[in-house]
Amino acid sequence: MLKDSRAFGSFSVNDIDQAETFYKEALGLEVERNEKMGNILTVHTGGDAHFIIYPKPNHTPAEFTVHNFMVKDIDETVNGLKEKGVPFESYNSEYLKTDENDISRGGERGPSIAWFKDPAGNILSVVEEGKS
Repeated sequence: MLKDSRAFGSFSVNDIDQAETFYKEALGLEVERNEKMGNILTVHTGGDAHFIIYPKPNHTPAEFTVHNFMVKDIDETVNGLKEKGVPFESYNSEYLKTDENDISRGGERGPSIAWFKDPAGNILSVVEEGKS
């Protein structure tokens, strides 16, 4: 029934202006604001993909990754985002460890991944495609 439908994800933020600035300037993405629909943001990524960010005054960030960005070179991407002031999460548990550059190296367990948060506390990640 839905196999041929186009889909998109969405999540909330507590400050739409701050989110717009972060996604445009720090992440370098194309962002459109729709004032007629309550100032929702449409964030465009590769191809015709996009996701929606909407303002929510009582926003509570999820405790899981809400969006993943596939990248060709995770080290280059992480370093570039850090240069723009994006702090990355560091993990050191029996289930998840990140290295000195805040990257979980996949190896046999899957792709390499690094996590960061937007200004509203939403967890995002960059995932290195094609390597494991």
